[in-house]
Amino acid sequence: MAQWTSTVGAAQLARQLRSQQARPTGPGGRKPPAYRALADGVRLLVLEGRVPVAARLPAERELALALAVSRTTVAAAYEALRAEGFLESRRGAGSWTAVPAGNPLPARGLEPLPPESLGSMIDLGCAALPAPEPWLTRAVQGALEELPPYAHTHGDYPAGLPALRQMIADRYTALGIPTMPEQIMVTTGAMGAIDAICHLFAGRGERIAVESPSYANILQLMRETGARLVPVAMEEGLGGWDMNRWRQVLRDAAPRLAYVVADFHNPTGALADEQQRRELVDAARSAGTVLVVDETMNELRLDADVDMPRRVCAFDPAGSTVLTVGSASKAFWAGMRIGWVRAAPDVIRSLVAARAYADMGTPVLEQLAINWLMGTGGWEQAVEVRRGQARENRDALVAAVRRELPDWEFTVPRGGLTLWVRTGGLSGSRLAVAGERVGVRVPSGPRFGVDGAFEGYVRLPFTVSGPVADEAAVRLAAAVDLVRSGAGVGADTPRSFVA
Repeated sequence: MAQWTSTVGAAQLARQLRSQQARPTGPGGRKPPAYRALADGVRLLVLEGRVPVAARLPAERELALALAVSRTTVAAAYEALRAEGFLESRRGAGSWTAVPAGNPLPARGLEPLPPESLGSMIDLGCAALPAPEPWLTRAVQGALEELPPYAHTHGDYPAGLPALRQMIADRYTALGIPTMPEQIMVTTGAMGAIDAICHLFAGRGERIAVESPSYANILQLMRETGARLVPVAMEEGLGGWDMNRWRQVLRDAAPRLAYVVADFHNPTGALADEQQRRELVDAARSAGTVLVVDETMNELRLDADVDMPRRVCAFDPAGSTVLTVGSASKAFWAGMRIGWVRAAPDVIRSLVAARAYADMGTPVLEQLAINWLMGTGGWEQAVEVRRGQARENRDALVAAVRRELPDWEFTVPRGGLTLWVRTGGLSGSRLAVAGERVGVRVPSGPRFGVDGAFEGYVRLPFTVSGPVADEAAVRLAAAVDLVRSGAGVGADTPRSFVA
């Protein structure tokens, strides 16, 4: 059986390699041999995640024609990549991309620091903000007033409180997507929703297509279910999905599930446009793939002039192909562990039945608090507070990073909670280690990729502002100095991956 899970065409790979021509190609500006430049170009594409790991590369003759070079040049480049661990081959199966043994691999998610550690460490690891008061307090008080009738019941509602299911369904209906409460299951956060979906649809060994990069905690959740992740590279900057790649992966790999974040993608901040949404739903339906759409960032539009496209489920209102996941954790507060799934009624019934062997149900008091917010208009006002916090933090962080780290590259997103930053050729893994030494915690790029991709990136969340944002950037610059000097950062992590 072949070890590759997707393919890269010769023309596509040639376009990506040509896009690197403006980059330095060797120390002191010296031009390396043609085969070395080609090998370095492919290696960089893999480490940046623009070519997925376990992607089959074109045959030597095909790539030589596309690049207008000799087949000998391509053969030598492939041999160099094999020697370095970035390519594996087998007679009859072709050659596919890999990451060398010992390269930093994503192994865990992103856990917030305990409160007692926050005094000495600036935490840029967790993309979560303090509660938007006074709305948290008001919501809990409102929930307590509504609690007595429920206290006289068993308190076990595996599908969620009927009132909240109806409230969420009505909100979708108001968006022009007719929804019944039977299409809603309330969960313990978005993670609980996706965990339930993965266990129902994707057993051990099943393939799940994921954006590359994608949300670190979800990738780890899927790994732990035993799924085989098939990465699909994002467009550059904030371009969203590359639909040619998505159609190819859905056709060739036939994944059981696909997981996407269409609205202010985590970590890149990209917003998929309406045409991309329509095409992805059509492609998933044709391939028989269930499309899981994470809407947790949907309400975090930070710039007023952004026109939000229709929800992805608008192109599959029955919910047979698109399973929509929502949550109060990003838009309201991470401590309010309320999420939901919108899907076809038969899917919801299956999820509810399977839940009896998991967490049984979601806390009643928290469900009542979210129901109170949504029913009184408090939700909209709380979300507006959250947008203001995130907008202020984004602008402060962007200004500080541009001042202290002018060679770092990024595109400022119009919404969401995260900034995806290319670190000027330095190893994100080394920066994360050095950051711990100088008092700033930052997650490295490989956490957001599959099998070690995105070594040259870090993710910065919009969680600090003002003097703290300034100090965070100063500490990141100190971490850069440590990495460049090689002082105590760890010899097992590459200082730089650029040739």
